[in-house]
Parts: sequence; structure tokens; C-alpha cells
Amino acid sequence: MHKNEIIKRSKHVFNHFTETCLEIPDVKFFFRPAEKWSIAENVDHLIRAVKTTQLAYSLPKFIVRMASGKPNWPSRSYDELVAKYKLKLTQGGKASGRYLPKISGGTKFSLMQQWQRRNENYLESVELRWSDNQLDRYIVSHPLLGKITLRELCYFTIYHTEHHLDIIKTRLTEQLT
Repeated sequence: MHKNEIIKRSKHVFNHFTETCLEIPDVKFFFRPAEKWSIAENVDHLIRAVKTTQLAYSLPKFIVRMASGKPNWPSRSYDELVAKYKLKLTQGGKASGRYLPKISGGTKFSLMQQWQRRNENYLESVELRWSDNQLDRYIVSHPLLGKITLRELCYFTIYHTEHHLDIIKTRLTEQLT
């Protein structure tokens, strides 16, 4: 998938996620089922993930290279990256550390504004600072996937948002029963 398609798909999934969340009544948005994240906590988790992701695209390229080195493999396809992530989840992989949600007040509106602002910053960094070819020539460390190229990190960001959108839709269905 070329950079332009990555940007297009990212915008689409981010907008769909935002629209879905904005339609959810506050009571359901902040409701926390036993041993599961609330919808608000899912949003906070994604904000934390995109914030860290955006950092990789906003740092000077030489720092990204110094921190992680060069890839010695071609970027995986979107489907290959998603399959690897799903495998890691089935093996017990889950969010930890700075990626765990920490809701401390605020409103759904303010949380969704943070989400939108983080996505705009991320997309701007990818679009303006990195060429399509450079996405394959730099790597970063991912907490579950290990070293991945910046293109793969874009793929992950798209799928990760879709994954949490599916969780939210499931959560809404569970609340109806």
C-alpha cells in the first residue's frame, strides 16, 4: 500500500471511529464492564498509542535510525502485519505500561477532541516528513511486534483503530442484552 493510500485509509478509519464514538450516549461511553475497558478507556488507549506512534514520524530521521537501525527485510504487506498482530494477541499479548488507559475525569467531547488532534498530528507527520520510499527504510520498536518498518507501523495504526472499533461495537451490543 502506497503512502497516499495509507493516508486515505487512516483518515477513513479515524473518521469512522470518531463518528461511532460521538453517537454513543455518555452513560454507555463511560460504562466499565467487569474486567474490560470502557469505551472511553478504549479511546484513551488509542490516544496513547497514536501519541507514541506520531513521535516516531516527528523525530529527526537520524535519531530514528540511531535508535533502531536499518531494516534487513522488506516491509510486510498490510495482511501479513495484521496476521502477525493477531497471532501475538492469541499468544496473550496485551497493552501494558504507558499504553494502559487512565481516565481521570473530563468529558466525552474533550476525549474525542484529543483523539482527533493526535490523529491530525500523526497524519501530518507521515504526510509531510516522510516519502513513500523512506517508510520502508526506517524501523522502530513495537511493544508486541518487535522491530517494524515505518510503513508497517502505519498499517498497524490502521488495523489497531479498526480492532478497537470492533471492540466498541461489541461492547455496545453487550450493553443492549
